[in-house]
Amino acid sequence: MGLGTSHLALRVVGGCALAVALLLPAATRASAAPLLPLSLALPAVVVSIGEEVAFRGALYAALEDLGGARLAIVGSTALWTASHALSHPPEFLLAVAAAGLLLAIWRWACNDLVAPIIGHVIADLAL
Repeated sequence: MGLGTSHLALRVVGGCALAVALLLPAATRASAAPLLPLSLALPAVVVSIGEEVAFRGALYAALEDLGGARLAIVGSTALWTASHALSHPPEFLLAVAAAGLLLAIWRWACNDLVAPIIGHVIADLAL
């Protein structure tokens, strides 16, 4: 396995690990079976990828250029959470913020979007 291939493999494994972490709150509810209808699978994938490109891609990079990694992590997490306030009940926003923080920290640590996209897609498909 070449150096580039091993790095990609680590990102893929990391994405799966992120998905497990993102799914932990769902696993605690009484009915942990996936709730997403099959007809919404493709839209969920598209939205997940779009959110990662927007929040952990463009927004993160702009905030990092403006004030460094700390601003990028905190700012992208805050705006991510705020953007979900209309579609999620208030009691879920703490979990949304935690997920955004986890994804932003991973983005900072690995400096790419591979694992956040994989983790987000898997989590959205399972929820």
